[in-house]
Amino acid sequence: MPTQDEEIARYLREAQASGELTRIPGYGQPLPEPAGWAQTPDELRMPFKILKDAGYAPPEIAWFHERAALAAALRDANGEAERAALRLRLAELEQKIALRLEAMRSHGAL
Repeated sequence: MPTQDEEIARYLREAQASGELTRIPGYGQPLPEPAGWAQTPDELRMPFKILKDAGYAPPEIAWFHERAALAAALRDANGEAERAALRLRLAELEQKIALRLEAMRSHGAL
């Protein structure tokens, strides 16, 4: 009896031979980068992806998304008062993230 891996390999070979794989949108192209991936520290990318795929998102993920949104809003801001308010919010959030990462490092979680 073939193993599950052998069955998957057989199915993929058959799909490749029939041309089924080449009809898939994005075939041969790199997978798109998930939102916030570039802004997430390297050491947290894989653990966060595993948690996200399991249906659990730690609060840090929301913080990284919020940081990316604030940075985009800051780039698009028109008035100096709006920019100052966004800079303040961004700085506070980055401090919160930095403190959380330091706590994780000091407890051996990273």
